[in-house]
Amino acid sequence: MKTVILIGVLGKMGQAALTGLGNHNVITAGRSGDVDHIVDITNEQSIRALYEKVGAFDAVVNTVGFCEYANFTEMTEAQWMTTVMSKMMGQINLVRIGQEYISDAGSFTLISGILNKKPIPYAIADATTSGAIDTFVKCVSLEMPRNMRINVVNPTVLVEAWDVYGEMMPGFEPVPGKLVGKAFERSVDGFINGEVIVVDA
Repeated sequence: MKTVILIGVLGKMGQAALTGLGNHNVITAGRSGDVDHIVDITNEQSIRALYEKVGAFDAVVNTVGFCEYANFTEMTEAQWMTTVMSKMMGQINLVRIGQEYISDAGSFTLISGILNKKPIPYAIADATTSGAIDTFVKCVSLEMPRNMRINVVNPTVLVEAWDVYGEMMPGFEPVPGKLVGKAFERSVDGFINGEVIVVDA
């Protein structure tokens, strides 16, 4: 049994990840709500405080990354930076700071998203930062110290979230959260490293 920090557990993607982590001691974290620890991944001090409060842990699973949606011609720099600081730098900082605290041979699992492979209108910031995280994981896996591993789950839209996102994604086939949970399980419990685990119909 590993001690796993799961960030974003109260969201649909967090609940999906949780289905794949049943064999572990899961410590929950998020920006608000009924979680073990409050954390804001856009704030370095908040990330460091989370790791220090948890103490010993073997894996970090992140399922959050806020993105602004707008037409490219109308999107402001502030909207871009909101997305970059959460979906991209927030996740990079989880790893950059976390590698100081995580156990030897620990693992990080990040989240990207299918829109960098199948773009839709208004989602340019999401697609761009998802692509950046996919690239970050593939490259940084070659530099991780102490036998650490890192992977990223790149899922399509969830069945459980189709009522929210379905109208934006015509022609997409949603997948059940439990299937996405298996991808998180592969990352945490397997030996793969530097992989983009695509979950698509």
